[in-house]
Amino acid sequence: MRIASSIMYDLSVSAMNRQQAQLLKTQQQISASRRVLTPSDDPIASSRALEITQADSINTQYGANAQTATGRLSLTEQMLGRVTDVLQSIRQNAIAAGNGGFTASDRDTVAMDIQAMYDEVMTVANTTDGEGNYLFSGFQTDLKPFSPTGIGVQYLGDDGQRLVQVASGRQIAVSESGADVFMRIRSGNATFAVSAPPANTGNATYSKGTVSDASAITRHQYQIVFSVVGTTITYDVLDVTAATTVAAAQPYTSGAAIAFDGISLEVSGAPATGDLVQIDPSTDQDLFKTISDLIAALKGPAGDAAALARLQNALTDALINLDQDLNNVSSVRAGVGTRMRETDDHQLASEDLSLQYKQVLSHLQDLDYAKAVSDLLQQQTNLQAAQKTFVQMAQLSIFNYL
Repeated sequence: MRIASSIMYDLSVSAMNRQQAQLLKTQQQISASRRVLTPSDDPIASSRALEITQADSINTQYGANAQTATGRLSLTEQMLGRVTDVLQSIRQNAIAAGNGGFTASDRDTVAMDIQAMYDEVMTVANTTDGEGNYLFSGFQTDLKPFSPTGIGVQYLGDDGQRLVQVASGRQIAVSESGADVFMRIRSGNATFAVSAPPANTGNATYSKGTVSDASAITRHQYQIVFSVVGTTITYDVLDVTAATTVAAAQPYTSGAAIAFDGISLEVSGAPATGDLVQIDPSTDQDLFKTISDLIAALKGPAGDAAALARLQNALTDALINLDQDLNNVSSVRAGVGTRMRETDDHQLASEDLSLQYKQVLSHLQDLDYAKAVSDLLQQQTNLQAAQKTFVQMAQLSIFNYL
């Protein structure tokens, strides 16, 4: 069988082309630091690498979301801390205003200071984040949530909480409803609230009251009505809701506890005939009303004993409600802090998972440099040998022997 020279030429050229292609492929792998450059290099590894890349991309987005959530929650926590500081300052001023040596001018000064603090709370309540969204407006991020009106502060937002996806099965709220922070705060001791009408002419004052027996609480409205005959003072306890008398003609002692239907409170001072103390079930009272009522009480006249008693009762109401405000804001703030810690944990978990994904991708795609360099040297040697062989073969001719 004769082998034509053209066949020998074609075989040699094809061999050199293959070796050159292998050499080029190895050079590209070294240049890219990748073993798998195209799916055909390793179909299984390529398919797995695509899955890992997609999972890593989703995980990276979760990590970015967690970082964003942390920033928003941090700002909310700072604003709530600012409200807490202002409320504590207002409380201290309310306590100071109860000083018997204060004049009307002194109380006016205190009222001016509290008014400035009220304005600061309003500013915080209407604050925005770095993107211009209102923090405490629920889903209505472009709507200023709190607006003063002639009958008090109106909340214009909603109860929505904006959520951020920080993991495949976890969304975290990154906002608070302004109604929950500033508006829905239980009055009094959160079970009932004590008050006295401005028509009282005596100088009796009251305490905030406590729940002596929770199972006996009826959530009815009550009145303690006083009667004075000579030097003897008695009181009746009326259940206004049920239109019944709970206790009649009970002897009154200043500072002694008056207890009925699970309620206990102290009344001090000298009530006049017809004076009364009212007990109502707790309702929602917004933080702004508490501060406004305190300012109004400080600006009111307090010349005679009855007026001083009304002032003292107003200060008692303010302190009770301010404590409720502080407890509510602290509770919301604690919830925000808990979610901040969770977002931090999710962010760290995302970073750890991303590292694992990159390690798997490295195992699937990255190049073994030692092997690649060894292959490159071998392929260069093979190519040079093939080229020399071709040169020698190309010089073979019968004319060389003639």
